[in-house]
Amino acid sequence: MPTTYQLYIGGAWRDAADGATFPAINPVDQQPWAHLPQAGSADVDAAVAAAREAFDGGWKHTNGLTRATLMQRLAELLEADAERMAQLETTDNGKVIRETRVQMRFAARNYRYFAGWADKLHGESIPLDRPELVDFTTREPRGVAALITSWNSPMAILANKLAPALAAGCTVVIKPSEMASVTTLAFAELCEKAGFPAGVVNVVTGDGSVGAALTGHPGIDLISFTGGTATGKAISRVAAEHLTPVTLELGGKSANIVFADADLEQAVTGAVAGIFAAAGQTCIAGSRLLVQREIYDRVVAQVCERARAIRVGDPRDEATEMGPVATQAQHQRVLAFIQRAREQGATLAVGGGVPQGEAYDRGYFVEPTVFTEVAPDAELAQEEVFGPVLAIIPFDNEEEAIAIANGTAYGLVAGLWTQNLARAHRVARRLEVGGVWVNTYRTNAAQAPFGGVKASGIGRERGLHALDEYLEIKNLMIDLSSEARDPFAIRT
Repeated sequence: MPTTYQLYIGGAWRDAADGATFPAINPVDQQPWAHLPQAGSADVDAAVAAAREAFDGGWKHTNGLTRATLMQRLAELLEADAERMAQLETTDNGKVIRETRVQMRFAARNYRYFAGWADKLHGESIPLDRPELVDFTTREPRGVAALITSWNSPMAILANKLAPALAAGCTVVIKPSEMASVTTLAFAELCEKAGFPAGVVNVVTGDGSVGAALTGHPGIDLISFTGGTATGKAISRVAAEHLTPVTLELGGKSANIVFADADLEQAVTGAVAGIFAAAGQTCIAGSRLLVQREIYDRVVAQVCERARAIRVGDPRDEATEMGPVATQAQHQRVLAFIQRAREQGATLAVGGGVPQGEAYDRGYFVEPTVFTEVAPDAELAQEEVFGPVLAIIPFDNEEEAIAIANGTAYGLVAGLWTQNLARAHRVARRLEVGGVWVNTYRTNAAQAPFGGVKASGIGRERGLHALDEYLEIKNLMIDLSSEARDPFAIRT
């Protein structure tokens, strides 16, 4: 029997104001397994009001030690409940259980990391030209933050936003993707159990109308969004009406560059991890594999061999390496990309369709797919597929590799495989991205800032820099002198 969930607003569990619900669909078999509340504008108003009341009513004045203690408790609860949470997330979005378990622990690590900063948000003393003037800054929470997450990694993405928001002293209204909302509501139970005051954390669920009501709400002081670039642009336009600050973690078309001197075993493993882990449904997917021509045939052969051997199946099975894509719409989108790539002349080397067999008949499964000799300006090399589809592109030298890598609208991350330290530094500096992995790929750390440039986003998540998104700098200047001044001339 599907579980029925409620909204979490102002420390209370409640149905949507009009009682509307929608189903959570298991991508393995297309069966509904939970019922979720479809919030309306009245629910969004209530959530924002609760967050505002909690912020003004005490949370913004709560000392850092208290905030840190609550966050540490939350991390402990998440770790203790990691298995249940991982099972819920795997059922919700089809990501393999061997990864969702890791993501729960990594989310807990983020809450611990930012808890460590909660009581260290000090300002600075600034020496001025006039010695009788004392100047210093304070860092204060922005207020009520709208946190909007995507369906591919709900708990990990939420931790990127909620952890610095809580550490900074903000209150939040969370809106998860309607395609994967269950773990966010289950996580709200942990926030309640940890002891956060009512209204500090609020969760509203539902379709895009909920996100529109939230991002356009005049009571929101900050928007943090993870999702598609088109939606990010739409949010930016709406936020501009209220001059609401926005941080955006958007799409990518990341280049994974393999030079001839690379350790090929490591590089091939990195290529497989970059595109087939999570069925390619990550913004950091290394969907373009750039290979130096003198090793091109060897790398193609090895990548194709590894792709053919990937075990596709039920993501709850410990042995499964790749589950389904998360939604019917995404399934159709990925297959359409594959069909167009074939029509446009790319060489299909592996996969290209739906796996055969009764186990795959009802789910949103796609074969691990590899195209070779892809032109750098082809659609498959320019547009984000968000699925297990790899475009392999040859190059001759550094200059050509850099030009191809930078030749898209996106700029999230890149991978670089070489044993030449000088080349690693030289190429990394010229790549137009927010982050570069050298001799690794799809590796994260709570301390390391993450975010993109160009069409891949604005702002940073994780690491010390993420706190800046949730804090305002206030300057205080004190005149210690008693001298008379000209009231009609500015003093400097």
